[in-house]
Amino acid sequence: MNDETTLTLPLLPLTSGVVLPGMVLTLALETDEARAALDAASSAGGRFVIVPKVEGRFATVGVVAEVVERGDLPGGLQAAAIRGVERAVLGSAVPGTGRALWVESSPVVEGEPDERAQQLAREYRAVLENILESRGAGGLAARLRDLSEPGRIADVAGYSPDLTDAQKVQVLESLDVTARLELVLGWAREVLADLTLRERIRSDVEEGMERTQREFLLRRQLEAIRKELGELDDGEGGDDVSDRLASRDLPDAVRTAVDRELAKLERTSEQSPEHGWIHTWLETVADLPWGITSEDRLDVSEASAILDEDHDGLPDVKERILEHLAVRALRARRGLAPVEGRGSGAILALVGPPGVGKTSLGASVARALGRSFVRVSLGGVRDEAEIRGHRRTYVGAQPGRLVRALREAGTMNPVVLLDEVDKLGSDFRGDPAAALLEVLDPAQNHTFRDHYLEVDLDLSDVLFLATANVVETVPGPLLDRMEVIRIDGYTEAEKVAIARNHLLGRQAALAGLVDGELDVTDDALAAIIADHTREAGVRALERELGRLARKVATRLASGTIEAPVAVGAGEVTGWLGRPRFFFEAGDRTAVPGVATGLAVTGNGGDVLFVEATLVDGPGGLTLTGQLGDVMKESAEIALSYVRSHATELGVDASALTGSHVHLHVPAGAVPKDGPSAGVTMVSALVSLLTGHHVRPSVGMTGEVTLQGRVLPIGGVKQKVLAAHRAGLTDVVLPARNGPDLEDVPEAVRESMTFHLAADVTDVLAAALVRSGGAAPEVLPAEAGVAA
Repeated sequence: MNDETTLTLPLLPLTSGVVLPGMVLTLALETDEARAALDAASSAGGRFVIVPKVEGRFATVGVVAEVVERGDLPGGLQAAAIRGVERAVLGSAVPGTGRALWVESSPVVEGEPDERAQQLAREYRAVLENILESRGAGGLAARLRDLSEPGRIADVAGYSPDLTDAQKVQVLESLDVTARLELVLGWAREVLADLTLRERIRSDVEEGMERTQREFLLRRQLEAIRKELGELDDGEGGDDVSDRLASRDLPDAVRTAVDRELAKLERTSEQSPEHGWIHTWLETVADLPWGITSEDRLDVSEASAILDEDHDGLPDVKERILEHLAVRALRARRGLAPVEGRGSGAILALVGPPGVGKTSLGASVARALGRSFVRVSLGGVRDEAEIRGHRRTYVGAQPGRLVRALREAGTMNPVVLLDEVDKLGSDFRGDPAAALLEVLDPAQNHTFRDHYLEVDLDLSDVLFLATANVVETVPGPLLDRMEVIRIDGYTEAEKVAIARNHLLGRQAALAGLVDGELDVTDDALAAIIADHTREAGVRALERELGRLARKVATRLASGTIEAPVAVGAGEVTGWLGRPRFFFEAGDRTAVPGVATGLAVTGNGGDVLFVEATLVDGPGGLTLTGQLGDVMKESAEIALSYVRSHATELGVDASALTGSHVHLHVPAGAVPKDGPSAGVTMVSALVSLLTGHHVRPSVGMTGEVTLQGRVLPIGGVKQKVLAAHRAGLTDVVLPARNGPDLEDVPEAVRESMTFHLAADVTDVLAAALVRSGGAAPEVLPAEAGVAA
């Protein structure tokens, strides 16, 4: 409450700091204003009013202070010891003597504190004592106990270094004692909570450091005791890395490297980062299956049965695996020692289009041999360190994929599938394909050295199976180290068997169907293969069977049909919709100037059409269909041959004079290249110029020369299978490719006629329908081959 007495006192503004009642402090008189106020105070009984200025404004409440002593500081600057007496509400300025500013002020008289104020005062004093004691100022905490008035206790906040000047002004302007105590108590609690948290963190850190140091000393003492005793504690350390390494059958060179690293580990402090690196390296070496090999299944008949159980067809791959197994069995039976530097492993490359079972074959081979199986995906790998590992100097270094594969397999002679080896990349980090040269060389891989391990690793007993879609993107030196086995695709009969024995049951189970609920006839499977898929493999076929199984499951669940559900050839369209593929060769070749060719892509064999037409204009040749350079040259050769042999071919030479030739290969969005379309281009041009259309059942392939010779090409099996899938019954091949027909499945050979052509005239005789629609004369030949 305010006293009715009004005092007129000189004013001393403070630009820094806040003075509260009861505070005693030394005030340096640095300004003329301060010295004038102190001089004027002598005429006012030694009293004056102190008002703080904070954040650009003067407080509305000041403190009446009195001068305790005045003198000079050691530097000669005047100073005064003052003591805050009481609060005073400032009034208006009045005239006064001297240079000082005089103001009217009304002292504030605090009433008798209530019980609430007494309680807050006690609590605030306790909080302040805790704060002071945590800061090591126990003496000041004892002096607080001498204060009893709640208002004086609240004003002790003026000494607090944790409060800002603005907060202290709030305390100064709080005239009600209870409100003032609540204000400072809230701030004091926040300060105490912050100090308590800091103390707990500091205590935890110190405790952790002490525990670490104590454990370090105890471990060093334990090591010293065990060294003095010359023995290890058998009750502990069973899982210790040194014990695990001692139990391994390590080669001599590896044992020497391990002993060296163990000795280095003992000398290295656990606080050093190198301790962790060494320990991780030792753990990696201990995890490898040194000296552990799985025993091969040497029963050739049993292994053959396993391979046939897992995969239909693929005779070349199965034969090569059985050869490998038979050699192992024969050497074991005769007790022959291994050839020095050559283990029992093999390096095979399975090359073929997607979906023919290359990857799944790896697991089947491992099961047939009784070995562990590990798959290493190489698609998109660009870093050499993925193969050879990282140097130990790098943070987070780890061994390469081959070392990790051995660790995962648990034996030194697993079957390792190097998947998608044709999709390896290379950049500034190195060439992974070059790193594989040592791995896949039988003369070198018994001393393979990983950058992380830096010890020789014997990979000669590993059976490596590499898979690729095409060999053109595999580097030559790497391809030279592998035995290539081509998987060119399946015939329709083989696909039906695969669907019946493997795919249909798996997809029915995934759809929730049990045995006997879905019955698909062989004719229905053949219809799905012919009308809804056209691929070398069976991946799309499995998706279509999955669709069929899900549709059947949906109707069974809804109650619209009852099991068992039989699907015949006539019901396929009702379940899977309209056919997606058609036999279009007849429609496309119904007009002159269109011929059917055969090609090989990354997805297997395929059928392509070559269209030719004449347009008015200057002579020349236009090529469309996104053709490569080699294919463009084949078109130019074909046109030059037709021009130079027009009379022999029955072509009117004047038709080419003053006309522009346009050759187009449809599916323009697909890049095409290669020389094997030469005979197809010649046939299209001759058909256009003579008016005789190409027989719709004929597909052809072969490179042509300017003299009309037909040169051999590659991919005969894939092209023949593609022709068979497309419904063609006659295939024209270069004569020198005749022996390659032995690779074609017998069922396909028996259902097709092959015309072996050495010259373009042989091709035209087999391909063109002469006047009257008569087919060319075909000489009888063995196995459906026409010479």
